[in-house]
Amino acid sequence: MKKQGFVKSVVRYIILIILSIIMFFPFYWMIITAFKTFGEAMLFPPTMVPESLYTSNFITVLYEADIMRYMINSLIVTVSQLIACLIITILGAFALARLNIKGKNLILAFMLSLTMIPFELIVLTNFRTIINIGLHDNLLALIIPFVANVFYVIILRNNFLASSSALYYSAKIDGASDSRYLWKILVPLSKPTLISIALFNVIASWNSFMWPFLVINSPRNRTWPFGLFAFATEQWTNVPLTMAASTITILPVFVFFTLMRKHLVKSVYQGGIKS
Repeated sequence: MKKQGFVKSVVRYIILIILSIIMFFPFYWMIITAFKTFGEAMLFPPTMVPESLYTSNFITVLYEADIMRYMINSLIVTVSQLIACLIITILGAFALARLNIKGKNLILAFMLSLTMIPFELIVLTNFRTIINIGLHDNLLALIIPFVANVFYVIILRNNFLASSSALYYSAKIDGASDSRYLWKILVPLSKPTLISIALFNVIASWNSFMWPFLVINSPRNRTWPFGLFAFATEQWTNVPLTMAASTITILPVFVFFTLMRKHLVKSVYQGGIKS
């Protein structure tokens, strides 16, 4: 039995290693191609390791792609969207979880139904709204439509409901207001879930391409994914330059995810225990 269990563990780890290699290989290929010269990148069969670390691709991208402007725009949009989304999510989740609101179950059912509507179906409506309020080709057009997310509200509401009701009523008896209870007690207890929401929001905002492509016209307001697309279109024959730009694009999200991954795992773990 012990031998059979050992064999199963070995097979399981071998499968996990193979799947990890398959998932990681595109990123590896992107990074090594970014350090190749144009001639080496065009070789067939391709080289799996660069002959030398050719860093000029990154220097060219930094000078030609107006990367700092795109990065600043993406940073402004991502941070603004994150702060607004967290505030609205926290307030909405608390109202649905603890406040006595007439028709709360009906509101919740309506919100759940909204999660089944893909974003692509409401793009035209959102686009017309942005045009009508005069925010076309403005960074606010990238922030306002995404300051509220029904899915995040529902997740956080369930997390708030998992906390003891006795804790809420005890705080009320001690004279704590709903606002004080929310920000001093409930939010700190829900920190792992909030960090997970923040992580998903940052990744979605930073990598957003379709919406900026629709509402942004001028190069000065482009976010980084849109700027990368424009740069890749101009340099489509130069694969190393495109790969260098792509590597720079994923670096901030990779760093953010690396710093927050422990909190993400903790959130999933706690959610599994509570359910």
